[in-house]
Amino acid sequence: MPKKIRILAFAGSARNDSWNKKLVRIAAKGARAAGAEVTNLDLADYPMPIYDGDLEATEGQPDNAKRLKTLMINNHGFLIASPEYNSGYSPLLKNTLDWVSRPVPEEPSLLAFAGKVTALMSASPGTLGGLRGLAQLRQVLSNIQVLVLPGQVTVPSAQNLFKTNGSLEDEKKQEETIQLGATLTHVLRKLDS
Repeated sequence: MPKKIRILAFAGSARNDSWNKKLVRIAAKGARAAGAEVTNLDLADYPMPIYDGDLEATEGQPDNAKRLKTLMINNHGFLIASPEYNSGYSPLLKNTLDWVSRPVPEEPSLLAFAGKVTALMSASPGTLGGLRGLAQLRQVLSNIQVLVLPGQVTVPSAQNLFKTNGSLEDEKKQEETIQLGATLTHVLRKLDS
């Protein structure tokens, strides 16, 4: 029997009613339906100071960065939704990646990221749906040795597209997001075989 595929799903937003939190939950449903064990994570539950090398030198890695790192190490892949701020991905997500990627003595480099697989998505009020921010995020993740799936989901005019139950008004976009989660699960299963 093949081992259980474990996926960590999170958004680069701390906002309670975040469109990206809703979007990543839709993708998580697709991953679960494809047989993955998915852990939904809220980065707002893991506050950390802005990365600062001097702070790291004097105080070490924050406890929340250590907790996140352990979660990331214990999962095979990630579903990540990021809002777009001024044509870039979110500072919350950047800070998380910066802290979790820091080297630790006696530990392989980029332990939480190297060899992981991720699927990206974004919901934005803009007409491009966060596409520019995802391009930057894709580049950073690739640089820290994460395999980023070529397919992604963008949801433009997001302020008008979510129902009160968190699903998307646009059924085609809803299915595309569900399929993104399923695709990540299938890719991880193939890589594991």
